[in-house]
Amino acid sequence: MYFPHPFAVLLVCVAALAWLLNNLNGRKRSGYKKFPPGPRGLPVIGNLHMLNLKRPYLTLQELSRHYGSVFSIQMGLQKVVVLSGYEAVRDALVNYADAFAERARIPIFQLTSKGNGIIFSHGDNWKVMRRFTLSALRDYGMGKRTIEDKIIEECAFLIKNFETYKGNPFQNLTIMNAAVANIIVSIVLGHRYDYQDKTFLRLLHLINQNFEYSASPMVSLFNMYPTIFRFLPGRHKMFLKNIGEIHVFIRATFIKHLKELDQNDQRSLIDTFLVRQQEEKPDPHIYFHDENLTSLVSHLFAAGMETTSTTLQWGLLLMIKYPEIQEKVQKEIDAVIGSAKPQTEHRRQMPYTDAVIHEIQRFSNILPMGLPHETTMDVEFKGFLIPKGTFIIPLLASVLNDTNHFEKPEEFNPQHFLDSAGNFVKNEAFMPFSAGRRVCAGENLAKMELFLFFASLLQKFTFCPPAGVTHVDVSRGIGFTVPPLPHSICAVPRH
Repeated sequence: MYFPHPFAVLLVCVAALAWLLNNLNGRKRSGYKKFPPGPRGLPVIGNLHMLNLKRPYLTLQELSRHYGSVFSIQMGLQKVVVLSGYEAVRDALVNYADAFAERARIPIFQLTSKGNGIIFSHGDNWKVMRRFTLSALRDYGMGKRTIEDKIIEECAFLIKNFETYKGNPFQNLTIMNAAVANIIVSIVLGHRYDYQDKTFLRLLHLINQNFEYSASPMVSLFNMYPTIFRFLPGRHKMFLKNIGEIHVFIRATFIKHLKELDQNDQRSLIDTFLVRQQEEKPDPHIYFHDENLTSLVSHLFAAGMETTSTTLQWGLLLMIKYPEIQEKVQKEIDAVIGSAKPQTEHRRQMPYTDAVIHEIQRFSNILPMGLPHETTMDVEFKGFLIPKGTFIIPLLASVLNDTNHFEKPEEFNPQHFLDSAGNFVKNEAFMPFSAGRRVCAGENLAKMELFLFFASLLQKFTFCPPAGVTHVDVSRGIGFTVPPLPHSICAVPRH
C-alpha cells in the first residue's frame, strides 16, 4: 500500500486551508466592482506563479505595461494594488496623502516591531514617533553645521582606512556601512564606534544579514501565509533571531543611558526620549515607552545605515564603470574645492557632481518597490474604488525609470539632471525617498551624507577595477534594499 510523504501531506493541508481563506477573502472583495484590474489568480497561490520572487518589481513593471498605471495582483491571499509611473505614484501619495498614509501590515515586521517605532508603526503612534524623530534629528544637528562637522570627521576616518590598502583590491561593504552608521550612531547614542569594535561589527553584520533575508523567497512566503510558515524552518526564523539580538543590545544601551541621565545635559536621541518618557509617566495614553524606543532605535540604525551606504557603494562602482564621468567629477572638485575639505555649501557650485549623485540614486534604484502603504479609507482613485485597508505598492522603480521624465532610463546618464548649458535641473520624477506623509524622515541627512562622502572620496582617490578585470558588472543584487553584486575595488591615491 502507498503512503504519501509527510511533506506532501503538509502541502495538501496548506493548500486546502489557503483555498478556504482565499475564498473568504474573495467574498469580502466581491462587492468592489470598480477594483483595479489585474491578472486572474489561481486558487491558493493567487499570482505567485507569475512573480519573480527574488525581484518581484521586474514582474510588476511588466504587468503595468499591460494593465496600466493602477492595477491589482494577488500575492498568495493578499490582494495588492500597484501604483506605477510618476503620475500615479505622486498623485496617490501627495494629492491623496491622507487616504494612502497608513503603513501596510507586513507579518515579519508586525512580529518584530508590533506597531512601534517609526517605519512600520501605525495611526497616532506613528504620528507621535515621527514628530519626535524629526525634532530630535534637528536638535542633534540634521541640516546644521554640527552634523556636517561629524560627517566631515567620519570622512577623514574612512579615507584613512582606504589608504591602508595602498591601491590594492578590497571589498568596501563593511567599511562603508561602518562609516555611514557612525553618523546615525552619533545622533542616537551620542558617540561613534571604532571600525574594529566587535560589538559594532556584530550589529552591522546582523543588520546586513536581515536586509538580505527580508528579500528571500522564504520570508516572502511567510508574509503571505504567516499562520502556516511560522512553524517551518527558514530565513524568516533567522531574521527574527537577529532582530532579537539587536533588541537586546538596544535595551542594554538605553538602560545604561537611563542610569547616567541628566535632564539638563541631554547628549543623544535616547536621552531625549528617556526625558520625554519621565515627563509623560502620569499620562495613561503613553507613547514614550520602552518598546517604542527599542523599535525606533532599531529602525534608525537600519535605515540610517543601509540606504546611504548601499547608494555610496553603487556610486563608487559606477565611477569605476564610467571613468570618464569620474574624471569630470574630479575636475569639478579640483576647481571648486581644491585641497580644502568638501562642505555642503560647495554642492551649489558643483552642478555636474550634483547631477552625478542624483543619477547614482536614480540608476541604483535601491528600494524599487518602495515601502508598502495601506489605505486609511475607501478612496476613488483614477476611476477605481480602492477599499480601506488595501495593501498598496508605490512602485518607485517605475518612477525612477519613467520614460516620460527620463530620456534613457536604462542608461547611467548624468544629463538626466543637466540642461544644455551644464546647469543642474531638478526632475520632478526623482523620488528615491518616496513622497507624501511617509516620505523618508532622514532625507536631508542622507543628501548631506551622500555629497560629503562622495566628494571627499573622489577628491582623494581614483577608483578603478582590480588588475585583470576587464568587465565591470553593474548587475543588481538581492535584498530589501538592492545592492550591487559583491565586488572588489581599488582606491588609488590622487596626490
